[in-house]
Amino acid sequence: VQLQACGGGLVQAGGFLRLACAASGRTLWNYATGWFRQAPGKEREFVAALRKSGGTTYLADSVKGRFTISRDNAKNTVSLQMNSLEPEDTAVYYCAIGTPILSEIKNWLMWSYWGQGTLVTVSS
Repeated sequence: VQLQACGGGLVQAGGFLRLACAASGRTLWNYATGWFRQAPGKEREFVAALRKSGGTTYLADSVKGRFTISRDNAKNTVSLQMNSLEPEDTAVYYCAIGTPILSEIKNWLMWSYWGQGTLVTVSS
């Protein structure tokens, strides 16, 4: 399976970006899909996830009300709409798919396949 993420870039605080992740070799409908991020010197952290087959979404507290995760089954892509960006959102963002159990959905070690990462830089 291959996951190709895109959409990162440089944006001012308060701005927005939309990340997209295209999958090949797997049908996203059959997997949970998620986004994680890793800032310099920090551990990879959970951002958002969408359960397989259904519409239940999970968001990190730090992005609730600002970020939205969605999936386009026809295009086999998952997106992360990021609004009201803050300098603290600066990180490399990774998309992932897998079948983590619900209690482990925020644990990046429980996810199976990863995209290459896309850099998001938010200037103050």
